[in-house]
Amino acid sequence: MRFYAETLGLAENTFILLRDLIHERTGLFFGSDRRELLADKLSPRVVDCGFESFIDYYYLLKYDTARAGEWRRLMNALAVPETYFWREADHINALVNVVVPALAQQGRPLRIWSAACASGEEPLTLALALTEAGWMERLPIEIRASDASEALLDKARAGVFRERSFRALPPVLQAKYFEPNGSGWCVAPQILRAVSWQTANLTVEADVAALATADIIFCRNVFIYFSDAAIAKVVNTFYRLMPSPGYLFVGTSESLLRLGTRFELEDIGNTFVYVKR
Repeated sequence: MRFYAETLGLAENTFILLRDLIHERTGLFFGSDRRELLADKLSPRVVDCGFESFIDYYYLLKYDTARAGEWRRLMNALAVPETYFWREADHINALVNVVVPALAQQGRPLRIWSAACASGEEPLTLALALTEAGWMERLPIEIRASDASEALLDKARAGVFRERSFRALPPVLQAKYFEPNGSGWCVAPQILRAVSWQTANLTVEADVAALATADIIFCRNVFIYFSDAAIAKVVNTFYRLMPSPGYLFVGTSESLLRLGTRFELEDIGNTFVYVKR
């Protein structure tokens, strides 16, 4: 294990170069007020690469194609894993009680995509809720989950979660679908098997082309880290590739209205959902 005594200094001009490159490749945007945060997250990567300054790290990211794997490690360093089961429960209720019943009338398999799923609590919540409501037995439902961080996906695939992930999950569901496992809780095998996992960068269309054909997309509490330009790019891709009707769930604190999206904002099950009609 390596320990890092301090954060490396990140000069303003180097910060701008690095920030813009990260934004171009990933959609993540760091405003000037987050310069120290970026320096803190990436200082270990700079040191591990054998550098003493951020400008050398910038040149590696931009020009050294032989070190392309460093982008994966950068995404792991920048990952924002704040998530938990049963987050924004109104969305879960709308999915189970309104959206899935409406789509079930079409008589075909349903596809759900949890975009930027972090350590997996969101897609596993969807699988759990749909199982509890009986939909996983009545319908062929495919749940796919993706994230840009391989490290977070490894945690998701393991299916073991600490207590902080359960702060919103009803205790009766925790007892029914999880087993104590050392210092954590292990999700029931049938719930874990219901989700398939893969790496994807939301701003790279080749990564999301197949995923975005889902009937239902959960992309919640992601866009708060993106610039408007990156959000518009991602949302336009969703709209173009989704079938009609298609349902897009974003975080309750997020809004797409200022972007002029073609999605219609509808009140569904006492919560707002973006719909492609």
